[in-house]
Amino acid sequence: MMISIIVFPGSNCDKDIQKAIKKISTVSCTMVWHRENKIPSSDLIIIPGGFSFGDYLRGGAIAANSPIIKEVKRQASKGVPILGICNGFQILTEAKLLPGTLMMNSTLKFICKPVEIFAENKSSIYTKSLPHKQTMYYPIAHKIGNYQTDKKTLETLMSENRIAFRYGSIDKKSLEKANPNGSKYNIAGVLDKTGKILGMMPHPERSYGSINKNNNFFESLINNIS
Repeated sequence: MMISIIVFPGSNCDKDIQKAIKKISTVSCTMVWHRENKIPSSDLIIIPGGFSFGDYLRGGAIAANSPIIKEVKRQASKGVPILGICNGFQILTEAKLLPGTLMMNSTLKFICKPVEIFAENKSSIYTKSLPHKQTMYYPIAHKIGNYQTDKKTLETLMSENRIAFRYGSIDKKSLEKANPNGSKYNIAGVLDKTGKILGMMPHPERSYGSINKNNNFFESLINNIS
């Protein structure tokens, strides 16, 4: 199995992802620079968090026009799973691989802390092996993480079971208080129509061996792909 991690100027979670995957598997991870126009044969492509191109214009806007994104789109059309975390989520929306947009947090502040999330979707390769009867704790670290979309698109996401994660606890109490950034419907992660492309703001790679002792995000994902 091969995983390709796309690296941009300003990416800062590429090595974190590689280390997290190394902790739980023998899967090989290859770093692919954004100026490349080819991605090695891969079972999974990950776009990591960070501040690609310094978040000039908008978070992910410049990165979405990098040469490698054309290849990411080509691989996506072939059914290769694509995971975008934080800045990677922003890039996926800017590249129109996912609907909606990420805006400035409602607090207008950078937020870096563990948050509660739960899996709304229970059938995608990213979520079906996660603990659906308990709340998960993943860190967030963003200023542009406020997910917004129009009413029609939100209804589509809900009806097609494409909301992967929401902020809050599994019992769904006090969702408003659990929302750290103002995201519509407490959305923390969304899927494309195929269920193969996921964008999420929380960082599963940053919680291995710390706040989430039972964090099996990458382990379950790799098992579901292989």
